[in-house]
Amino acid sequence: MGSGKKSLRFDLKRILIVEDNPFFLQFLKETLHSRFPPIDILEAANGEEALQKIRTLPPDAIFMDLRLPGANGIELTRKIKTQYPDIVVVILTNYDLPEYREAAYQSGADHFLLKESFLKMINSISADRSMDENDPNFKGSP
Repeated sequence: MGSGKKSLRFDLKRILIVEDNPFFLQFLKETLHSRFPPIDILEAANGEEALQKIRTLPPDAIFMDLRLPGANGIELTRKIKTQYPDIVVVILTNYDLPEYREAAYQSGADHFLLKESFLKMINSISADRSMDENDPNFKGSP
């Protein structure tokens, strides 16, 4: 990938979902488990809880809400990427604003996706395909 960002593969062993909306969190977790049963899915409702889980059981990837209580997803991504540069961070949001997208990439996020697009993409891929700029459902790389 020309941007230097990592492709997100679903041969991952462990992911962390950082999401404060319990309904979206549960829906995303169920969707991921139905498509990729072997993945161990951790969850956190805020930045402090996410950092604690990362220290205890580092995930391969993090799906991060942009708006969180306390530190937002941008601030949290910056902290995570400073300490754990190899973890793939995907910002998930309902707000597709250019300034949010730019801030996400400046913080070190590997991808920025609308939640609705992400769910459609998850439902359209199989476990052996990567999500990258060559996937017609993927529009998250800069």
